[in-house]
Amino acid sequence: MTTNLPTWDLSHLYPAIDCKELKDDLAKAKSLASEFAGNYQGKLASLDGADFAQALLDYEALEDILGRIISFAQLHYASDNSDAAIAQFYQNMQEEITTLSSQVLFFTLEINQLEESVLDTFFADEVASKYRPWVMDVRVMRPYQLSEEMEKLLHEKSVSGKRAWNRLFDETMANLRFPYEGENVTISDILDKMSSKEGSERKEAAKSFGGVLGDNIRLFSLITNTLAKDKAIEDDWRGLERPISARNLSNLVEDEVVDALISSVKESYGDLAHRYYGLKAKWFGVDKMDYWDRNAPLPEDDDRKIEWGEAKETVLSAYHAFDPDMAKIGQRFFDENWIDVPPRVGKDSGAFAHPVTPSAHPYILLNYHGKVRDVMTLAHELGHGVHQVLAAGQGGLMADTPLTLAETASVFGEMLTFRSMLDGEGDAKRRRIMLAGKVEDMLNTVVRQIAFCDFERQVHDERRGGELTPDRLGEIWMGVQTESLGPAFRYDEEYKHYWAYIPHFVHTPFYVYAYAFGDCLVNSLYDVFQGGHEGFQAKYRDMLGAGGSKRHKELLAPFGLDASDPQFWKRGLKVVSGFIDNLEDVI
Repeated sequence: MTTNLPTWDLSHLYPAIDCKELKDDLAKAKSLASEFAGNYQGKLASLDGADFAQALLDYEALEDILGRIISFAQLHYASDNSDAAIAQFYQNMQEEITTLSSQVLFFTLEINQLEESVLDTFFADEVASKYRPWVMDVRVMRPYQLSEEMEKLLHEKSVSGKRAWNRLFDETMANLRFPYEGENVTISDILDKMSSKEGSERKEAAKSFGGVLGDNIRLFSLITNTLAKDKAIEDDWRGLERPISARNLSNLVEDEVVDALISSVKESYGDLAHRYYGLKAKWFGVDKMDYWDRNAPLPEDDDRKIEWGEAKETVLSAYHAFDPDMAKIGQRFFDENWIDVPPRVGKDSGAFAHPVTPSAHPYILLNYHGKVRDVMTLAHELGHGVHQVLAAGQGGLMADTPLTLAETASVFGEMLTFRSMLDGEGDAKRRRIMLAGKVEDMLNTVVRQIAFCDFERQVHDERRGGELTPDRLGEIWMGVQTESLGPAFRYDEEYKHYWAYIPHFVHTPFYVYAYAFGDCLVNSLYDVFQGGHEGFQAKYRDMLGAGGSKRHKELLAPFGLDASDPQFWKRGLKVVSGFIDNLEDVI
């Protein structure tokens, strides 16, 4: 089971971490950065349209080289962050790239200082006009920009500031070992055991996980407090009103749209999570479940292991039924070794799709254990990968998609795979198990992530009044968990430490609402697709291919959807509610 799992081939980027090709690219980047600064620093306002266009092309070319180098380092580090040589290489590359990017930081800062009339003149040039979306996205930060000296200081100190705390978190988490059945296992293994068919195994894993987190809770609390304070200082200097505002700006989404999403989900806690977990407790024959039963398979679930080949075929077939062109792109990840699948010591415990740069190709990381959820994770990350390939045509500056839309293709890929598996299942009992599993995944994506966001809000708000103790962080965690999951659970003491393992809190504050945004968006989008919307597949490909060149209003308009309308979010949540209705009908 789960043998002969594929691993990625990072030699597509560079042959090795100490190879001549990487050193040559680093030297080339240093030369280009110096030349770029000499040509353009302090001179943007005096350029004509053609010169500004050339500056954009030069900047994009430099960013491509820097992106390739740091992506290579990041992917190696994700492969094994317990290896001291790899960790050293990653840190050294971060420092090198930060120094180089600091040399050209002036470019975006000066763009924000330009008057609109000057930009209008630039955009009269055909090449420069292509980059208008990127320039306007850069200028979103214009009201919050500090002096060039201050921006440069913040940028250069990040390697010894928040990035250093990120690294401390990553390496601490990777090196933790959790006692289980007489052995010490990795975080990936212990998390997998928490969805075991056997209740005794789930309990032992959950207790071990919470216990080890508790043993290290002072360190995780220090990391969290320090990063929250660091963010508060920078937010105050920039004049940002709320801790979430910086994320909303980077996501190119209005505060009121995010507020509408969060309030809509919180208002639905009772109809969604409370109602579903009440049903699950009945299926288990209890009034209350222990917290380690939240992701437990249903009692009649045979917990069948799914071989990797079957998982791959299932996902690609679902993609092909929707759009053969998307399936062809997905196939490349397997054929060309763009995917790393097996769990192993030192490897990142989660899953991701890394876009690298448009001149290269994305890579996918998984930890495959053979469960249905692992198949859904493959569908999810392959969606990201297909999206990144399609968006690459926008070039280095406009290929990246804001986080709110970056989850669209991934969640849509999950939905395609789930619907395909459900339609192909003739056994009523298995269909109910699959439907319940999908509901749980959706609750984890929507309800749980909004609860995470609420946890972050409270932590960042309270941190302004002073450092939070580990106990207080645990109290906030327990409060949001109880509110969101409902009365169907009981919690033991160690559960109060579970906040400490969520990497998004450390790496990307307030990232988590993007999952709920994407899930609700996809539910509405899939509803349109099921309604027989003419030309849906072509419009969908165009949406993914737009990358970061369009905002959510432009991208959703061809489907008749508007995320600023509260009914949009209710439409998405209604899909989840409808699945729960179906489950209630078969009790």
